Amino acid sequence: MSWLLLQLAVLGVALAAAVLILISFVAFITATKMPHLHQHEEERFFLNARGQKETLPSIWDSPTKRLSVVVPSYNEEKRLPVMMDEALGYLEERQKQDPTFTYEVIVVDDGSKDQTSKVAFKYCQNYGSDKVRVITLVKNRGKGGAIRMEQMAIACGSRAHLEKESIAQRSYFRTLLMYGFHFLVWFLCVKGIRDTQCGFKLFTREAASRTFSSLHIERWAFDVELLYIAQFFKIPIAEIAVNWTEIEGSKLVPFWSWLQMGKDLLFIRLRYLTGAWRLGQTKKKN
Repeated sequence: MSWLLLQLAVLGVALAAAVLILISFVAFITATKMPHLHQHEEERFFLNARGQKETLPSIWDSPTKRLSVVVPSYNEEKRLPVMMDEALGYLEERQKQDPTFTYEVIVVDDGSKDQTSKVAFKYCQNYGSDKVRVITLVKNRGKGGAIRMEQMAIACGSRAHLEKESIAQRSYFRTLLMYGFHFLVWFLCVKGIRDTQCGFKLFTREAASRTFSSLHIERWAFDVELLYIAQFFKIPIAEIAVNWTEIEGSKLVPFWSWLQMGKDLLFIRLRYLTGAWRLGQTKKKN
């Protein structure tokens, strides 16, 4: 009996090893090179308030603003005004209090099928293209693709302090998915950050150029790879509690999005582990 159990144990270990090798092989051969920041010529430009094309500045250029706020948007014609009104109201008030404070809000329309760009462009006309710019991606690339289109340090907004309240409003299934995702993030990629998926992240220009130029993932798990890269380069990261209010109408489907993120987390780890993706010193690009 003991001999049979030993054989079964050995067989189980062998099968697990074979599966891991197979997954690693698939992760390696399906690894892609870092996507180009601009895949389409049209994405090199934005429209100013008069509707004229202007060349989009690069993150490698000298800074002209104290703060750049990048807003990735996909089919958000109804929710965008709520966010823009509140954000611009705060930024304008901040500028009145401190005239040296300068800002820009960059709305990146991630290939929307609705009127997201037109809604955003109205703010450009009202506030001027010096403060609000709209970039329209020709092809939908996900949250990471949209954000990449814009002393090293990163401040991560965290909703972890709101977790108990949010759990009370979730189903047991969604709570289980949430804890499973948090475990995978901790086990495979990023340690020490309780909320990797919060949409608020503040970068110094140096940190942004170092991390964004090394990204591969363009969809929801991009936040995790971004923080993985930051920890690899030993960029200081601070997690800061924020008050976060969800606006109704989210396009996120929890089960399928978390399934996709789980697959991406595994591939992130395996592709860096096998050397399919490598991190090195970032060089300035034209």
